[in-house]
Amino acid sequence: MKQPTKAIIAAAGFGTRFLPQTKAMPKEMMPIIDKPIIQIVVEELVHAGIKDIIIVGSSNKRSIEDHFDLPNEDLLANLRSGGEKKAHLIDMLGDVANLANFIYVRQKGLYGNATPILCAAHIIDDDEPFIYTYADDFFVATPSRTQQLIDTYTEYGGSVYACKRVVRDNEYSQYGIIAGENIGESTMRVNKIVEKPGKENTPSDLATVSSYLFEPSIIGYIEKAAKTYDGEGEFTVQPIMQTMIDEGHKFFAREITNGTYYDTGNKLDYLKTVIDFGLKHEELGAELREFIKSKLD
Repeated sequence: MKQPTKAIIAAAGFGTRFLPQTKAMPKEMMPIIDKPIIQIVVEELVHAGIKDIIIVGSSNKRSIEDHFDLPNEDLLANLRSGGEKKAHLIDMLGDVANLANFIYVRQKGLYGNATPILCAAHIIDDDEPFIYTYADDFFVATPSRTQQLIDTYTEYGGSVYACKRVVRDNEYSQYGIIAGENIGESTMRVNKIVEKPGKENTPSDLATVSSYLFEPSIIGYIEKAAKTYDGEGEFTVQPIMQTMIDEGHKFFAREITNGTYYDTGNKLDYLKTVIDFGLKHEELGAELREFIKSKLD
């Protein structure tokens, strides 16, 4: 069974929830302490064996390309002038630039989450499974989210959703909810996806979030759907997956275990993520905890 070595990251959004901050800086580059969100996503992919990272972006995303490039000479000269105290930073920036083979594609076409796959389809081989993920939400888990998807694919074949249990009633109206047959402690064979059903109509409490491992057959389905798209609503991948399920393709839902889900796509959840990472930070955690306590007294 061929293992995935390529990942598509959807990164073409305008981040309007964070304006005016995102007018000049992509939301994917917003920092979690000292690391942009998209780097956290990339590092997870790389640690799971992904070699080629395809970032599908737009005209205002040049800073993402610059971030994963080698540092310019002005910055290097500044760091070198700092001597031994800053030498490790030069190495660190080099490591970031060499994390993977980065491929940048401009998003063109229909509005919706199926379009990034369509834009990157020419880079995916016909027999090649791949990861599709977003740059503003992720899991911190052991093993990683991506590794758990790959492990599920290796065991069962088929395409795999990364999922979490619903913990708040409003999440039934935020996420796609999975229905199917439990085949393992953390795995379900999917027979239906219900997009944002609300609590009253939900088939389960398992929500699809964050990322997917897709078999390459989905590309043909997306290309076919694009030709018949009627212009109503967004061009989304969810109904395309349901068509594939109905026609006998295997899809599995993997509840990501031993980890925490982070969504940085809105202001409150972004702040929660930064605070959580700050509290766990080796150097900053203890002092930040004391500061928060002082504000709550």
